[in-house]
Amino acid sequence: MLYWLTEFSDGGDFFNLFRYITFRAGAAFFTALIFGFMFGRPLINLLKKRQKSGQPIRADGPESHLLTKAGTPTMGGVLILGALIVSTLMWARLDNGFVWMVLSVTIGFGLIGFADDYAKVSKNTNKGVSGRTRIALGLLIAAGAGAWASALHPDELTNQLAFPVFKELLMNLGVFFVPFSVLVIVGAANAVNLTDGLDGLAVMPVMIASAALGVIAYAVGRVDFTEYLDVHYVPGTGEILVFVAGLIGGGLGFLWYNAPPAAVFMGDTGSLALGGALGAIAVATKHEIVLAIVGGLFVVEALSVIIQVLYFKRTGKRVFLMAPIHHHFEKKGWAEPQIVIRFWIIALILALIGLATLKLR
Repeated sequence: MLYWLTEFSDGGDFFNLFRYITFRAGAAFFTALIFGFMFGRPLINLLKKRQKSGQPIRADGPESHLLTKAGTPTMGGVLILGALIVSTLMWARLDNGFVWMVLSVTIGFGLIGFADDYAKVSKNTNKGVSGRTRIALGLLIAAGAGAWASALHPDELTNQLAFPVFKELLMNLGVFFVPFSVLVIVGAANAVNLTDGLDGLAVMPVMIASAALGVIAYAVGRVDFTEYLDVHYVPGTGEILVFVAGLIGGGLGFLWYNAPPAAVFMGDTGSLALGGALGAIAVATKHEIVLAIVGGLFVVEALSVIIQVLYFKRTGKRVFLMAPIHHHFEKKGWAEPQIVIRFWIIALILALIGLATLKLR
């Protein structure tokens, strides 16, 4: 919105700063952070008032959760989404299709998560919106995003799958590009949702992964950077950095209240929205495969559930003491902060590996 102030610039004054994506990204970060600090406590107080029993705790989960997490309100993802939406609308170029595509996916999945959280707390049960309904709505949103991204990509990259390290290697997915995009976006949304099981466990890795994807979006959106790095140029994606900065600022504002012991949980409202955002950014920037590296922690969490379910159905036995895998380590006696911080370290390492693919050609 504030990008229009560049109309008052003669090229050498303060208003010229608004032309720079990096300046607006920094402003978006602080806008979202301040939003989080300003509205965090009032939102928590409101959620406590509305949710008498807080988020329902799984009876089959770790026993300690029934004591330490009972009564904690959920839907804290509203704080992240509010900060993200406000900062993006204020500082991003609103004539950029990629910004609207990523923002629409984020809001869409956030609404699905909100409906699910509301159903759970209103009925005081772990069962919210039916799985089929959630998946169906997610598929529709992701399919629309995939088609939207395909229309925004340059002709030489439309419906193409790019591979890290090998610049010249492209696979034309044709009509299968949209289904592939659906797999990436829906998969990312649900993987982050599965990871959100301990205080601070999901939000920090999401910020780390989004920061890496933000750097990638900025790089592939600049001709000079793509020529130097020898990566595919996707005009317009640089503006996604403003969105990412808002996400990180909002995430930090939320983490202030979500740090152990959490005063609020993000719920499906936050986890589905943030996961969908990561998938949408990857599709927009043609870095879907790199997302599997940058977000490798979420991949492992999701795989642990899939492996556990399939193996149990086949043999009646369990591979892990409990899935997702962070609960496995809880059962082994690891303290919650120990698991969370170690998972953060893993997320950071994977993000750096993903960023390294920009230069490895």
